Amino acid sequence: MTSLRPLGSSDLQVFPLSLGGNVFGWTADEDQSFAVLDAYVAAGGNFIDTADAYTAWIEGNHGGESETVIGKWLASRSNRSDIVVATKVGAHPDYKGLSAATIKGAAEQSLRRLGTDHIDLYYTHFDDETVPVEEIITALDQLVKDGKVRQIAASNISPERLQASLDFSEREGLARYIALQPHYNLVSRHTYEGPLQETAARAGLAAVPYFALAAGFLTGKYRPGTTVESARSAKAGEHLESERGRKVLAALDKVATERDAEIATVALAWLAARPTVAAPIASARTVEQLPALLAVADLELTEAERTLLTEASA
Repeated sequence: MTSLRPLGSSDLQVFPLSLGGNVFGWTADEDQSFAVLDAYVAAGGNFIDTADAYTAWIEGNHGGESETVIGKWLASRSNRSDIVVATKVGAHPDYKGLSAATIKGAAEQSLRRLGTDHIDLYYTHFDDETVPVEEIITALDQLVKDGKVRQIAASNISPERLQASLDFSEREGLARYIALQPHYNLVSRHTYEGPLQETAARAGLAAVPYFALAAGFLTGKYRPGTTVESARSAKAGEHLESERGRKVLAALDKVATERDAEIATVALAWLAARPTVAAPIASARTVEQLPALLAVADLELTEAERTLLTEASA
């Protein structure tokens, strides 16, 4: 079984692939979601990522659908203590922003939907610059003190606000961010590399990148002249129009062929080997999509392979 790894400086031990819950209650119904979750855990996985806003963008949904599915699954499998559950606050239609009252109210609703008394990792989904970092951190710290959250983290935040948050936590002896969830992959490096990554590295934060497969583009199924039936195909297909996207695909093809590995596995392995990255996030709509994702735990690229991919994506 693949060894679990520490998440930053925390006591959380996680599988090197975080299972994205954004498809649960969207492109995967409850039965499909349960099957994917079961298969992920059977392979040694324990790190599930969701958000209170998933899947509010679907007509007829209100947000919280993904958490509800995960909560039902946890209850039916009686395995809550084995799973590291990460969810987020700040983007639910009824709980937008990061005021202290919003954070408190949203957390209670997430706990209810998840059917649990604690959240293992609680992210601010999008920074709210109208609220001082002092108010945000104090509200999150209260959730930790109350035993409702074990560790806190941030996503979609500027280096300056991240550093200010860390400084306030340090100065006041309050709960401190231990992880960061950036948008980061082979065709989107500028969204993390640079000041944000440097801030995370200095602070010892673990990065848990989202869009790790660029909405499916880095699975290799998007090719010139092909049509992919997917709710995210328009976004993923855009990368084919760029020289970088085509160069990355060519490099992935080469490494995948030489290593007898899936293209998605190679793309995730490059990401997993980047500085600060602990566990990329990837989602699977069906059980059949899981093996290529799980295989990242056992694929270690050579320095030459990593360099090839890094240069192609520059």
